[in-house]
Amino acid sequence: MRLSKREQIAAVAAIIRDAGGKIVGRTRLQKIAYLLDVAGFGDGFYFVYKHYGPYSEVVAEAARVGALFGDLTEEECQAEWGGYYSIYAVKDAPDDAVPAERRELARQAARAGAVVLELAATAVFLSLSRDGYDDPWAEVKRRKPIKSSGGRLDQAKELLRELKKVEVPSPLPDIV
Repeated sequence: MRLSKREQIAAVAAIIRDAGGKIVGRTRLQKIAYLLDVAGFGDGFYFVYKHYGPYSEVVAEAARVGALFGDLTEEECQAEWGGYYSIYAVKDAPDDAVPAERRELARQAARAGAVVLELAATAVFLSLSRDGYDDPWAEVKRRKPIKSSGGRLDQAKELLRELKKVEVPSPLPDIV
């Protein structure tokens, strides 16, 4: 299914709304969109592997254009270390027609630390990739040694365990 630009923007705004109305960080937005997609709540966005794990250019563009059209807001902030991050928000009230499980998955992911969420989503992506990694966590550690340190890899596994407790149309892979 191919979404129109307007539908893509609405889908990204819905992700933000379902995550509680606010998502801090472009990476976090990407990973939530990816996990919703894998769980069967997605909008058919196409994801590829980039430096920060699963990434969809369509999600990124829909967020940028949606902020221009006013469907969502994007506040760009400077981090203490000098880089920039975005805070996405929508003012829409939750949609009662949206499955509570979608909102729960999005909200749990939005509350997770950005690096921990990135590691968990990357492990899921690698486990489902054509290359079919037998141990996606080892591959995550190999690709992201600094981010995987300090107990964050274990935290990512725990996050995935928690996300797997949410009943979804397509269960997340059994990799924890």
